[in-house]
Amino acid sequence: MKLFEPRGGQTGERREQHLPDRVPVDAYGNGGFRFGGMSHRGSILCLPSGVHGWPVVDAAGITVDSLRPVFAEAAGFDTLLIGTGNTLVPPGPDVVAALRMAGIRFEPMSTGAALRIFNIMQGENRKVAAAFLAVD
Repeated sequence: MKLFEPRGGQTGERREQHLPDRVPVDAYGNGGFRFGGMSHRGSILCLPSGVHGWPVVDAAGITVDSLRPVFAEAAGFDTLLIGTGNTLVPPGPDVVAALRMAGIRFEPMSTGAALRIFNIMQGENRKVAAAFLAVD
């Protein structure tokens, strides 16, 4: 599995799944994303500290525990977009309660819609974070 590898690279070495930069997402699909001249297979978190690999594979995996990095950086953004795959899947009540308790404003939607809004908000220099589930 190649994670955060520059396009065309052939290394098989496993690296930390983190790009320490805020960048727009250029493309998605085929189980991954392209951003910052790199590609990543799997889901991602786009946080103030950069883009991180996220081991969640479906909406059921969006839990308080899987969102811990989001909670840790909550002071650095105003809105969290949650891309839940091909369709909107509302977060579970425990996730909703934890996000509200932390004062995090959030919007769940399909991954495609969330990506488009994320790129627009980021282009406007707004403080936005995102959790994107990969789609095929």
